Amino acid sequence: MIRIHILERKAFVWNSDDAQRIREEHRIVGTLVGALARKPRQNARLGLPLQLLPEEARLLAEKGVATLLKNTISQPLADDTGQDPSPLEAVAAYQKEQEESYQEQARLAGEQRKALMGTLAERIEQGRAKKRQQKGEGAEPPSKPADLEPSFVFPREAMMVQIPTARTQRGQEEEVDWRLPSKEWPYSGQPEHEMRYHVFQNLWERGYYITSGSKFGGDFLVYPGDPMRFHAHYIALCVPRDAPLSLCDIIGVGRLGTNVKKTVLLCSVDQDGTVAYTSLQWSGMP
Repeated sequence: MIRIHILERKAFVWNSDDAQRIREEHRIVGTLVGALARKPRQNARLGLPLQLLPEEARLLAEKGVATLLKNTISQPLADDTGQDPSPLEAVAAYQKEQEESYQEQARLAGEQRKALMGTLAERIEQGRAKKRQQKGEGAEPPSKPADLEPSFVFPREAMMVQIPTARTQRGQEEEVDWRLPSKEWPYSGQPEHEMRYHVFQNLWERGYYITSGSKFGGDFLVYPGDPMRFHAHYIALCVPRDAPLSLCDIIGVGRLGTNVKKTVLLCSVDQDGTVAYTSLQWSGMP
């Protein structure tokens, strides 16, 4: 079951396997909003968590492949025995884990260094013999690879530290019912959300990939395939069935779609849930 965490009315996926499964198996794209550990002060490339639109999270929950969860605040983490560890015990456990990781990395680095020195032993011995010959010293027995650099110490500054993208110990969590409006999930029953969700669901069932369309002045961008390989073909704009549209608004969205080489879809939902589409393309005057 995919775990979707709700925080301040936003849906996040923290597990990398879940994020990959969402995209590959369910055609849900989402948006990466987290900073990269090695390059935190840039926004050209982002990482976990994966933020989902309310429509994306609801679709996964409605299909039964995901569950919405919220963390209960002020609840300490519990260990495997079900008891709450003290801060000192948690620090001691972390330091022990780091020390074990350092010892393992030091052993592997020593083995790698020994193998490297073994491949260079002949060249090193030739260099030493040449220096002894220049000084007029006698020949010495060849050194063993282990004796070439006996003082090698793996520096702690070079140790690799694992940065988890998910909690190693789960805290107290409660399931959020997406069918009922709540403080964490206020969208259920809202007319605008219901309209957007019916449009999103209908496009998704037709095999499209859908992302947020806020950058292009619409509700959704509709792709014929994965957005990593295709450009969007449509800008979906959700409008109520009986809501009036001014001529200026129609001309504006039509010209916008033409300028970005996309077709504008005016999407409306009937009372029975049927979605109606009207496409707009700017053709100019004859």
